[in-house]
Amino acid sequence: MTIVPAQEALSVVKSGDKIYVHSVVAAPLHLLDNLVAKANHLQNVSLYHLHTEGDAPYTRPEYAGIFHTNAFFIGKNVRKAIAEGRGSYIPVFLSEIPRLFRQRIIELDVALISVSPPDKNGFCSLGTSVDATLAALASAKIVIAQVNRFVPRTLGDSQIHISKINYLVPFDMPLHQVSWGEPTAIEQQIGQNVASLVEDGATLQMGIGTIPNAVLASLTHHKDLGIHTEMFSDGIIPLVEKGIITGKYKRKHQGKIVSTFLCGSQRLYDFVDDNPLVNMLAVDYVNDTSVIRQNPKVTAINSAIEIDLTGQICADSIGYQMYSGVGGQMDFMRGAALSEGGKPIIALAATTKNGASKIVPHLQEGAGVVTTRAHVHYVVTEFGIAYLYGKTLVERANELIKVAHPDHRDWLEEEAFKRFKQHHASMEL
Repeated sequence: MTIVPAQEALSVVKSGDKIYVHSVVAAPLHLLDNLVAKANHLQNVSLYHLHTEGDAPYTRPEYAGIFHTNAFFIGKNVRKAIAEGRGSYIPVFLSEIPRLFRQRIIELDVALISVSPPDKNGFCSLGTSVDATLAALASAKIVIAQVNRFVPRTLGDSQIHISKINYLVPFDMPLHQVSWGEPTAIEQQIGQNVASLVEDGATLQMGIGTIPNAVLASLTHHKDLGIHTEMFSDGIIPLVEKGIITGKYKRKHQGKIVSTFLCGSQRLYDFVDDNPLVNMLAVDYVNDTSVIRQNPKVTAINSAIEIDLTGQICADSIGYQMYSGVGGQMDFMRGAALSEGGKPIIALAATTKNGASKIVPHLQEGAGVVTTRAHVHYVVTEFGIAYLYGKTLVERANELIKVAHPDHRDWLEEEAFKRFKQHHASMEL
């Protein structure tokens, strides 16, 4: 372990290297800025990462041929570069990313991470993102860490001893903060509809954004909820403070909030700092279906870009254009389905901002199926709840049409009849 400035630490990076970048708000922005500063001395450097927040300077057009980003999940900051060929998307279940590193399917030369300052025993914390980072650290030849006093000291699998780090680069900077604003009236209604499916004692998984926040805001009269999720944000804090989230009935990590990464406001980062209530664990454990299913009433709440009348879910692309990624949706949809009393839920607005229906006769050309029709149980829009499990294709179409926007229902019924050559009884005039 050597304490050096960023430029000295990054002098070990050479052309052709494969570099892992710490995830979400743990992206070490100071190291990345200094990596880009030495671009004139490099060629064909590949960066591998999950979703990251903040600037991604290595994706700028002037660095084509020097840096190439490879995203396991596409965030806003790399979407344009991938669409224009300066980056690539790797489709993979979130739970399986560590395997790519451990089995040397992707051989890493360097890992760039951010950590808290070491404690008296020499242990730093990975803070807000554990996810696939432990596997990356075990696989990379060289580990360079930005040591940042603003990184919260989270507990669980997030501890790493300084002896495992080759270069420590002290540089303090506040973590990137993420806010989604207030949910719209439509999102609030979706949140209320989803909340009606959540039972007392359930174990929740949900993403981050306005719809998950609307769901959480609608759970104020529930009891003894638990959290086992790949990610969370500020929305859970009021429910913890009100004694609604207790984890009392969880069978795995009873009483603990389990996650693998998080992002939000400074309030969230302060909440998780040195908080034994929160266990930040590796993603190949958190998102393991065999682990998820052991908790009772796992209620997994995920989103979609569009859904066809048979229940196929597109969640990673808009036609041919890649938009996000597979992520952990399938990990938790399947885990919830196998949980005792579990409920896998897809929540989405019935229409796009332009008024087009998100419930469609068939997915548009190029759209990817993230969750298959066989995995879908509940689909929730602002117009209600569709239950697809155990239903025929015609029955599924009928359920989905009932939660589509009224302006699109006649059209969807006509398209359903063209496809299936039959009406469900409740469709008939």
